[in-house]
Amino acid sequence: MTEQDQKQLGKTLWNIADQLRGAMNADDFRDYMLSFLFLRYLSDNYEQAAKKELGADYPDPDAIGNGGKTPLLVWYTDNAADVAEFEKQMRRKVHYVIKPEYLWGSIAYLARTQSGKLLLTLQNGFKYIEEESFQSNFQGLFSEINLASEKLGRKYEDRNAKLCSIISELARGMSLFSTDTDTLGDAYEYLIGQFAAGSGKKAGEFYTPQQISNILSAIVTLDSQAPETGPRKKLESVFDFACGSGSLLLNVRHRMQDAGGTIGRIYGQEYNVTTYNLARMNMLLHGVKDTEFEIYHGDTLTNAWDFLRETNPARKPQFDAVVANPPFSYRWEPTDTISEDMRFKNHGVAPKSAADFAFLLHGLHYLKDDGVMAIILPHGVLFRGGAEERIRRKLLTDGHIDTVIGLPANLFYSTGIPVCILVLKKCKKPDDVLFINAAEHFEKGKRQNQLRPDHIARIVDTYQHRKEDERYARRVGMDEIEKNDFNLNISRYVSTAVAEEEVDLAAVHQQLVAIEQDIAKAKEKHNTFLKELGLPLLP
Repeated sequence: MTEQDQKQLGKTLWNIADQLRGAMNADDFRDYMLSFLFLRYLSDNYEQAAKKELGADYPDPDAIGNGGKTPLLVWYTDNAADVAEFEKQMRRKVHYVIKPEYLWGSIAYLARTQSGKLLLTLQNGFKYIEEESFQSNFQGLFSEINLASEKLGRKYEDRNAKLCSIISELARGMSLFSTDTDTLGDAYEYLIGQFAAGSGKKAGEFYTPQQISNILSAIVTLDSQAPETGPRKKLESVFDFACGSGSLLLNVRHRMQDAGGTIGRIYGQEYNVTTYNLARMNMLLHGVKDTEFEIYHGDTLTNAWDFLRETNPARKPQFDAVVANPPFSYRWEPTDTISEDMRFKNHGVAPKSAADFAFLLHGLHYLKDDGVMAIILPHGVLFRGGAEERIRRKLLTDGHIDTVIGLPANLFYSTGIPVCILVLKKCKKPDDVLFINAAEHFEKGKRQNQLRPDHIARIVDTYQHRKEDERYARRVGMDEIEKNDFNLNISRYVSTAVAEEEVDLAAVHQQLVAIEQDIAKAKEKHNTFLKELGLPLLP
């Protein structure tokens, strides 16, 4: 399927969502829509693998008729004694199992025929996928999809009818396209982006615009110590401690694969349960096996994940790459003993009014010595005083801040403020800080400004080769930063103002003298004509 077809599929599904949600707000309807798309993906992927596994024994769909039976349901019925061994093989090869009655084809048939069993079948199917489909436990994966919600209807029959309508339209829309599994993943990402665009401030909780994801993923997939040598061949692990819907982690994975490299294991953490479920679905829907990723639901600031609280330094989890777009200037409540937390002990505790540096220090704590971290933060972290100034000073004197990238305003759905990307390393070679002032390089949009591919490429190329470019990028030594009291406000080091042209006063004087002489000659000649005509002369 072409990129244009993929976009068209996404638009078709979005139009269906827009038509069907009725009085339900976009955030609520999003969970239903994306869950059904996820079920379609799991079903298609499973049926393709089943067809390959069963070979000639896989029933011919054309020979089954239109009675609502899927090929796999027919095979299950005819081969009951072999089902257990078949499912064992499927768990080994595709890592999950779905009973035939819960596959998308069966669900779509119930919807198309307005069956009263649809709602109950969906409830049972979602429960089965959560508890039995995968070797890993995906408990609560569909917890935000309340099939008993009055938003769908007051009575069972009303809710069932609404679901029949939604699923029938989805099935019809997707039937217009050849939906391979990669395409469904792209459609899922498109819909997340569209729902984010309609969610205003809430969107910042779960979605990093793709253009900004592209910058972060490009930076962390380059060789950390010598980025000019190009992309790494392998990332053993990547971590996003505020992963939202997981799009940033998937962007890192895609970039590694596109460069011919491999990625080991993906780790994410998310506090919002709805978004946490979106992330888990998003991973699976993009073909990441359940054994290849781990997303944890819990508070990053309190370090709720037991996996990260390993006290033995030799066993402490550390990651090759850390990426994050945490909530900006989030108010938090540090405890009295938080200063002894190993994440903050060496640098200090971020103020209650803004947890930006708390998030940053959390990520840095779990970064490998030869790893690289890229985090999106508000501009205030570059110059605010008090506790933040002390943390910033320590990070700089320890040589952890590698690059500061200033981005244009109004790039995010959730805020119009300009933001920056900080690139951090525990062991960096240059003893300076690279400042990139990209704040004025963008394409103005109606709702959000956009970074074009050439804008993104310039930022990444400047970082990769540590280029200096007048009014755009400059390498600044620590002595100059220290003279500025460790203030990292980008305009102090890279001004975009165009200097006024110097005026050569002597040359201007000569020009004025020459002009005066020309005026005098012209006046004299003009008065000669006036005198001949008997007219009054010019004074």
